[in-house]
Amino acid sequence: MIVAGEASGDMYGAMLAREIRRLDRDIAFIGMGGAGMRAAGVETLIDANDMAVVGLVEVVANFRVIANAFTSLKRVIKTTPPSLLILIDYPDFNLRLAAVAKACGVKVLYYISPQVWAWRAGRVKKIARIVDHMAVLFPFEVPYYEKERVPVTFVGHPLLDMVRPTMGRAEAVSFFGLDPHKKTIGLFPGSRRSEIKSLFPVILESAKLLQSRFTDVQFILPLASSLKHADIAPELEKSGLQVFVVQDRNYDVMQVCDAVVTVSGTVTMEIALIGVPMVIIYRVSPLTYAVGKRLIKVDHIGICNIVAGERVVKELIQHDAEPAKIAAEIGAILTDSEYAAAITRKLGTIEQKLGSGGCSRRLAELALKMMD
Repeated sequence: MIVAGEASGDMYGAMLAREIRRLDRDIAFIGMGGAGMRAAGVETLIDANDMAVVGLVEVVANFRVIANAFTSLKRVIKTTPPSLLILIDYPDFNLRLAAVAKACGVKVLYYISPQVWAWRAGRVKKIARIVDHMAVLFPFEVPYYEKERVPVTFVGHPLLDMVRPTMGRAEAVSFFGLDPHKKTIGLFPGSRRSEIKSLFPVILESAKLLQSRFTDVQFILPLASSLKHADIAPELEKSGLQVFVVQDRNYDVMQVCDAVVTVSGTVTMEIALIGVPMVIIYRVSPLTYAVGKRLIKVDHIGICNIVAGERVVKELIQHDAEPAKIAAEIGAILTDSEYAAAITRKLGTIEQKLGSGGCSRRLAELALKMMD
């Protein structure tokens, strides 16, 4: 059973399922995921698109859906226990499911560690009781688990095997119908409907400010696999902006961009690996933000900045995530070539800190070993 709760987890789960199947054709998969995992042969009992929310208030609003999903998976684990439960990220849900599996004698492999280095470090003690093996993406995570004697393996980051455009930049510009003489600004509003609701209008307002300031800009938006065009159409039409909307070619979209406005999340790492200057925005309910501010112990929210160990790209959080400040940062990137080049140069160091490719293969081998 593989359980992923949002678009990035679905993507990683799909890669893992394919690698396991390459090593052993006789393994069947069930779980929670999205289109990616279904395409990889996982029978998704729960659609992860219904589960992708961030923040206390947002979770409460979707509590019934999340609770029903948990109950369904719990029932399956108890009645037809899988040989192995692989949990991908999504910690508040998945750690509870791990406890259920442990009580039923099902081995648990947790992939993509909860951010214990950022907040609620005490969770490691709980993890030690309910998780059989932790597979982490970053080398700095290993000591947190070794300290509590949790079996842990640094498998590297799956993005190193994924972030590859399928065509050259000039070819992509032509393919998307872009004007090669204009600057291209990427609009990355996220993969969750809650992000579209809270941040997409802000992103569009910043784009309108940029269009009024620069006559030679154009906008492109990669639509996440977890979303439909109908999810963004109302705000897009209301804005009056011409935006090239693309699906299924994220890395080709990234490489044609001169600058990007993006929500926080895995996507910041993808953009960083392509080497495009960006501004990261983040906004949740006031209650979620107030609680998080007291608990979170890192200096950055963008994972690319966390890995780099410094504020490589600007982060505009909560009330700072407003159109004028977003447009000002993108404007600086477009007009100050030295500033943009410095960002790109620092982004280039991130890949070196992520280890080598082959993450999904190493994880698949670990999974099979645990089942044996």
